[in-house]
Amino acid sequence: MVPPLNPSRKKHRFDKAWMHEHVNDPYVREAQRRGYRSRAAFKLIEIAQRDRLLRSGMTVVDLGAAPGSWSQVLRERLGSGARIVAVDLLPMEPISGVTLVQGDFGDDAGLAAIERALQGALVDLVISDMAPNLSGIDAVDQARSVRLAELALEFAISHLRPGGDLLVKVFQGAGLPELQRSIGAHFTNVYLRKPRSSRDRSRETFVVGKGMQA
Repeated sequence: MVPPLNPSRKKHRFDKAWMHEHVNDPYVREAQRRGYRSRAAFKLIEIAQRDRLLRSGMTVVDLGAAPGSWSQVLRERLGSGARIVAVDLLPMEPISGVTLVQGDFGDDAGLAAIERALQGALVDLVISDMAPNLSGIDAVDQARSVRLAELALEFAISHLRPGGDLLVKVFQGAGLPELQRSIGAHFTNVYLRKPRSSRDRSRETFVVGKGMQA
């Protein structure tokens, strides 16, 4: 007799619980109603409203953009005169009015593609919802999360106009205070944000850098 593939059924219970939570999540339902590609859209909407990040006609770079909900919000809120560049290693379905760059912004080829898309313009806002592929080892995942945020900061320092802003996701834990200090060295104000649409159990938090210093 062949034994069951999952005799404990723990994974099945976990999958069932996750699916129940997902389909009953009001942000998931509202994202589907509005045509957003993920519930993450509401995290950007909430933070952007609180910190006045979005203005018509801006130039914005969305790092780690796939599947594209943050770029959808940008397209919706910034008007037809905005320049929006969405960057990800993964392919992404097109969004009208958004320039897609599939590549790594940390290497020369990816950076060159972004700069071609910007056509020499300085950037008003850099946003990053990047998260590492999780290993299940907290210390490793934390370090990777902080490193992604540091890379977004490095990109912002090189491409933001004076007075521009940064929004970056990072996990709470080791390295976060140092990241805040690094951002504070380049921006007039730094804030930590945990939007209501971020699940309570999630370790994610968002750092806002307001007012890039010349």
